[in-house]
Amino acid sequence: MKICVAGLGLIGGSMCSALKRAGHAVDGWNRSPQAACYAVENGIIDAQADGFTRYDVVFVALPPQATVDFIDNTRFKSGAIVSDICGVKGFIENHVYSVPRNFRYVGCHPMAGKEVSGIENACADLFDGASMIITRRNETDADAADKVIDLSRDMGFGRAVLCTAKTHDEKIAYTSQLAHIVSNAYVKSPSLKNCICFTGGSFQDMTRIAGVDENVWASLYLNNAENVVAEIDLLVDSLTRVKEAVLEKDSRKLKSILAEGRSLFAGSEKTVSDADISVKKLN
Repeated sequence: MKICVAGLGLIGGSMCSALKRAGHAVDGWNRSPQAACYAVENGIIDAQADGFTRYDVVFVALPPQATVDFIDNTRFKSGAIVSDICGVKGFIENHVYSVPRNFRYVGCHPMAGKEVSGIENACADLFDGASMIITRRNETDADAADKVIDLSRDMGFGRAVLCTAKTHDEKIAYTSQLAHIVSNAYVKSPSLKNCICFTGGSFQDMTRIAGVDENVWASLYLNNAENVVAEIDLLVDSLTRVKEAVLEKDSRKLKSILAEGRSLFAGSEKTVSDADISVKKLN
């Protein structure tokens, strides 16, 4: 089986390293030559791809618009598996299925990353124990999805989570995109200046992902706008309740609001009970 990863940043490079750790031969391609040369020189890939018609599996590790442009303008082997790892799924999936394709598409999204980017930060163990989200709809080829699950196991993922693109985008708006928005907004306070001696674990937790790559994350927010805005509205409402209780010096109301959050978090389900979500343990 011939595998190629298109897009050699942190995630794409780590996929290459993880697949090679498992014994696969992996080629790579990148829009700029520097990352591809680095990947060859450091053994992250076996060779640079000069076309894609020879590959059985192509993972596309590019931002949303670059992903659809790459898919539209690339010739793939007939029957090949083309699997994007983009952080929004509905936008990509709807575009792919808008016209007939000669390949089998599988949308996926690895639930792992770092607060830094670039091929130089790629590592073979990035996905160990993490979840790989795989989206499915009526057109999804079952054998192709199973092959992506097998490769996810080889890369070290602990779970394969199958769901619709709609469910993925709703969940990710809360668990990932809102978190990055909040962190980025949090550091814009004037209080950030000269606060280094007054910080502890809570500050580190809140600011770890503040330094987002705006070129990547802006496109993710815009291509999942409805879900992102809904989560922002809910957060603003919650913050407004706290603000009002503080302004009113209403201890009872404030304690009730805080207790509500503590109770909700403590009682949050540790297992998946959504009929649209299927979880498979991989190791």
